[in-house]
Amino acid sequence: MSHNQTIQTLRDYINRQIIGQGRLVDRLLIALLADGHLLVEGAPGLAKTRAIKVLSEGVEGDFHRVQFTPDLLPADLTGTEIYRPQDGSFKFQQGPLFHNLILADEINRAPAKVQSALLEAMAERQITVGSVTYPLADLFLVMATQNPIEQEGTYPLPEAQLDRFLLHVFIDYPDAAAEKDILHLTRSEAREELREPTPPESSVTQAELFAARRDVLDIYMADNLEEYLLQLVLSTRNPAAYGDDLAGWLQYGASPRASMALDRCARAHAWLAGRDFVTPEDIQAMAHDVLRHRIILSFEAEAEGVSKDHLIDELIARIAVP
Repeated sequence: MSHNQTIQTLRDYINRQIIGQGRLVDRLLIALLADGHLLVEGAPGLAKTRAIKVLSEGVEGDFHRVQFTPDLLPADLTGTEIYRPQDGSFKFQQGPLFHNLILADEINRAPAKVQSALLEAMAERQITVGSVTYPLADLFLVMATQNPIEQEGTYPLPEAQLDRFLLHVFIDYPDAAAEKDILHLTRSEAREELREPTPPESSVTQAELFAARRDVLDIYMADNLEEYLLQLVLSTRNPAAYGDDLAGWLQYGASPRASMALDRCARAHAWLAGRDFVTPEDIQAMAHDVLRHRIILSFEAEAEGVSKDHLIDELIARIAVP
């Protein structure tokens, strides 16, 4: 079985368990293939937690969920030195960050120090306790969630730290047909609990996953498409060049991390679709999730009711497609 077929089998398995959230499943797999992390925002009950848990069942590696709360400490993530009275020494006890797949549930409920500890680990792939630096696993993916409904008692992530996330994904409610299928699935699972649980139908080894990542990097992108990708990112820094009505809408544009993220994600999107080349549609499909957390709107734009997604839509519509 080819690496693409292996990942497609995993994708089918997850979609059978996570009904009505195909976009979230695809973004999870794209983050996995592009070796990045994702921030997922959506109302409660939309299978955010379940999605990464099901993914962990189909991938070789261990999973850990951390519920972020206002009293969480950085050591609760990184681990801490434990004193051993037998010999008067200290032994490092690893924290949740030493797992492969991590769910940071409601990341905006924890204070800045905890958020910084997580985001530093995401960026550097290592943590430092005292004077010792510990590398994290080669397979290391963080899915952080935010609840957009309640803002009281939350600590919004600073825009500079949001840049560490490869993708910022919004998810919505499933349609009526999907919700009916969800009812059938939950009833079936309730019956299955009375018997032995069914093991996952697919399992992707880390070696297969790393090979798939190399395949993604080999996906062909034409020079004119690469230029189109760069123009899309650069346009967020000077939107007035694409229309006087866009002038003054942006306070800050996307960083060079956006160009790198859009390149990797567009290639992964094409690879998941079974193609060995990138099309403009691949770049456009990933643009919103890559750019929306990397740009800051001006007060004028917010006063006019302009959203980040609307601005990205306008830029995509106005930049010539090769």
